[in-house]
Amino acid sequence: MNAYPDTVHYQGLNRPRHIEANAWDLEVEGAIPPEIDGAFFRAVPDPRWVPRRKDDVILSADGAINKIEFRDGRVNYALRYVRTARFVAEEQAGRSLFGAYRNPYTNDPIVAGVDGTVANTTPIWHAGRLFMTKEDGLPYQIDPDTLATIGKWDFDGALRSETVTAHARVDPATGELFFFGYEADGLASRKVAYGIADASGKLVREQWFDAPYCAFMHDFALTAEHAIFLAFPTTADLDRLKAGGPHWIHEQDRESWIGIMPRYGSVDELRWVQGPVGVHAYHVMNAFTQGTQVVVDMCLANTNLIPFIVEDSGLDIQLTGGLTRWTIDLAAATPTVDEHVLGPFGEMPRATEADMGRAYRRGWYLSIDPEGGKPLHNGPAGLAFNLLLRVDLGNGTFEAMPLGQDRAINEVVHIPADDPTHGGWLMAMVDRELIPDHYDQEIWIIEADEVAKGPIAKVKMPVVTREQVHGNWVPRAVLDTAVTRSETVA
Repeated sequence: MNAYPDTVHYQGLNRPRHIEANAWDLEVEGAIPPEIDGAFFRAVPDPRWVPRRKDDVILSADGAINKIEFRDGRVNYALRYVRTARFVAEEQAGRSLFGAYRNPYTNDPIVAGVDGTVANTTPIWHAGRLFMTKEDGLPYQIDPDTLATIGKWDFDGALRSETVTAHARVDPATGELFFFGYEADGLASRKVAYGIADASGKLVREQWFDAPYCAFMHDFALTAEHAIFLAFPTTADLDRLKAGGPHWIHEQDRESWIGIMPRYGSVDELRWVQGPVGVHAYHVMNAFTQGTQVVVDMCLANTNLIPFIVEDSGLDIQLTGGLTRWTIDLAAATPTVDEHVLGPFGEMPRATEADMGRAYRRGWYLSIDPEGGKPLHNGPAGLAFNLLLRVDLGNGTFEAMPLGQDRAINEVVHIPADDPTHGGWLMAMVDRELIPDHYDQEIWIIEADEVAKGPIAKVKMPVVTREQVHGNWVPRAVLDTAVTRSETVA
């Protein structure tokens, strides 16, 4: 191919940008609170080369990391590709070499054995190190000052798993990193690795278990007492991959499962509880344990949310869903899932870091405004979110910030305030369509507990990126603990 496909994955805000950039002293509208001091790291995938196939998808795009740094009310900007093994191989060849999404049997033979991860999903900070992650491979360590790629990270050779989730959890009280990797020993494998790294970054535990089937296990949950694994019936099959087929097919008539074990326990204690048939969730807002009950809040749908997976699966089903609570009583002889819908359909849920794994009252997520007109074209579904919701789980009320027809909002991060009576702030990238297919972007800063007021400050971006997948806020005191190995930076 000599041009990008004319599909949803390359149109609108999904149009490739091919930009690496630095900019300083960005234009600010309003006043940035002095406590906002640190860096907002964002994963913004962008394909470096025209793909080999017309059916290429947005999730295959090369990883790129964006840093928006705040200090003394001034804001600087940096954007750089992640130099993965895949990226380097294609740079050397001057063309795309990888085929269908997560199917190495469709790659150019010259990259046989080359790691295909694009590290494009989530920036994660732990023990003084910044990583870019995607769940089909190992993380890549990034220099937080320059955004140069340091290299693949396997906990100094201690990790056996071939994969690490893009949704690792850092316990705010202990500083420990909890993570898992599915397809841990190869394509379409049922093997899952569960790992813990201590506050210094040393891998202290890695245990393996079998999932009920090879599932698209994108996220997991952690409470003060339990680790919780979610298996939804979007499945992989090795024979299908060898035949050149898609990595994922959603089996609408198959049951879901939730696996629960003591978070410091043995996988021999893992209990699998059968859940509803056909459902799927990509992201967990939070989870906690109360007595014998385990509670998980997530954005659940009646089928897989990603259209290309639904199409590959041959499904014709109307998408429904919402913010949903699953409660499992482990004291029951045969535990079951008690399901309760908390709020309307949406995605990209967020609770505060301090509340992670503990009983909590408030959270935020993104939705589509039914009165906001046609959303902008963005993301794997071709629809952007144009409504920010704050949910009070104590009384079940919602507060909304609609953005209108010409704007879209990406996943928010929460920044705490020094004053414990203040709810802190949310930060998010907001896209705006100026004229058809031309956009600008701003960072909006919003009072976390008064989202209906709208932004208290906006920062104008120097360039436009593709859609953010996930982002994380790293405060200045944590940035100052950075561990870098500049002599190995590529």
